[in-house]
Amino acid sequence: MRLIGLDPGLRNTGWGVIETDGHALRHVADGTVRSDGDAPIATRLTQLYDAVLELIERWRPAEAAVEETFVNRNPESTLKLGLARGVVLLAPAKAGLPVAEYAPKRVKKSVVGTGSATKEQVQAMIATLLPGARIAGADAADALAVAVCHAHYVQARNSYGTTAGTAVRKSAAGSTVQPGLQRAIAAALAKEAGGARS
Repeated sequence: MRLIGLDPGLRNTGWGVIETDGHALRHVADGTVRSDGDAPIATRLTQLYDAVLELIERWRPAEAAVEETFVNRNPESTLKLGLARGVVLLAPAKAGLPVAEYAPKRVKKSVVGTGSATKEQVQAMIATLLPGARIAGADAADALAVAVCHAHYVQARNSYGTTAGTAVRKSAAGSTVQPGLQRAIAAALAKEAGGARS
């Protein structure tokens, strides 16, 4: 199954496409959609909407996953992020895709094993989980992490059925991490810790 993960932002929206085959994950593509910072807000939202629709038409994912917005201390920034997120949610829904939403901590826990993981740890794990991928920056890595998080839910849903899958998705995301993935997480964190000590 092909999945697209989206990390919304008004200036930069990360996107990442992966394929799942059982418990195996494969990187397909990733990148960042950028809006024109000098344009009116309505124009920028249109740019995001059109770009996400174009990505969906090009890569043909079966489902989409979007990271939930965290509340910023700056009300204006929070509002702009909320507008961008609304557009990023609307585009795949308008294209007829099921759209899932995941909190940032759930994404981190699903990928790294802890909800307090740093961006660097997330990027390191995405590189481990999707070997050979040349990831186009932090926003794209975050979007791939959202896609991987959703892949865990899809695996649980397929293994246990819709009801159990929904329960797994609503529980701590670490419960959806497969044993092989847990070993990869431990190895990557150990490697990073060793590098920090040297």
